[in-house]
Amino acid sequence: MPTIHLAHSPDSDDAFMFYALAAQKIPTGDREYVHELADIESLNRRAMNGELDVTAVSIHAYAYLADTYALLPHGSSMGDRYGPRVVSRDAAPQDVNSALRGRAVALPGDMTTASLAFKLFQADFTPVIMPFDTIERAVADREVDAGVLIHEGQLTYADSGLHLWLDLGEWWFGETGLPLPLGGNAIRRDLGDSLIREVSRDLRASIVYGLEHRAEALEHAMQYARDLDADKADEFVGMYVNDYTVDYGEKGRLAVQELLNRGCAAGIIPHPVAVTFVDDGSMP
Repeated sequence: MPTIHLAHSPDSDDAFMFYALAAQKIPTGDREYVHELADIESLNRRAMNGELDVTAVSIHAYAYLADTYALLPHGSSMGDRYGPRVVSRDAAPQDVNSALRGRAVALPGDMTTASLAFKLFQADFTPVIMPFDTIERAVADREVDAGVLIHEGQLTYADSGLHLWLDLGEWWFGETGLPLPLGGNAIRRDLGDSLIREVSRDLRASIVYGLEHRAEALEHAMQYARDLDADKADEFVGMYVNDYTVDYGEKGRLAVQELLNRGCAAGIIPHPVAVTFVDDGSMP
C-alpha cells in the first residue's frame, strides 16, 4: 500500500480542499495519505530538499523546485483580481509606488509569491522578512512602514487600524490581464507516472467533494480560520477555492509561466523556468 505524505498549510482554504482526503470521504484505492501541516515558507524550504512527496508550495518557490517536482493541475490558490495586500498605519498616498520607495516593508518569507509580486511592483525598498502572522502587528506598532499580508490577514487588517495601499492581485491583473497564481501543489517526479496521476485524481476528487458539500467542508475548515467568523471564513475560502483550484485551465497555466518569466526578467529569479504540469486525464 503506497503511503503518500501530503503537506499543506494550516489555513482554512487548504483545509477545505483537503477535507475529503483527511476525512476519507472519497475512495483512494490502495493509497494511504498522511497529512502534515506547516506554514508555507517552511514547506517551501523543505521542498527545496526534496523531503515531501506532495506539498503545497508558493509558485515563486517552484522556480527552484522544477527539476524535482511537477505541478499538479489541481489545488491552486489563484487570486482573480485580488491577492496579497500591502497595508500601512498611514492613509493610502496618491502614488503608492513612489511612497514605498526606500521604505521598510515586511514580507512573509523570501520564497512566497507575495514577496515576488511585491518586488515586481517595487524593487527599491528595504525588505524585512518575518512570519506572516506577525506582520499585521508589526505594521500596527510601526516597526515597519508597510507590510504585505497573506492568508486571513487580507480580510482582517482594518481591525488593526491599518489602511490598504495596494492589492497585488488587482495590480497584477492591470499589468497582465491574468489572475495572480499564488500557490499550487507539487509532487515529486520520482514517484513515477502512474502514482503521480492517481494522486492527482485523488486531489481533484477531494476539491470537488468540498465544493459539492460546502457546509461540511467549511465546518472542518473553521478549525484553521484564525479567529475569522463563519461569514469571513466562507468569504476567504471562496476567494481561494474556485474553478482555478479544480484545474488551472489554459489561463491559469499561462499566468504561472508569465509570473516566473517576469521574475526572471527582473533578476529576482536567477534562471528561466519551464513549468511542467501533470496530465492526469481528468481535465474537462
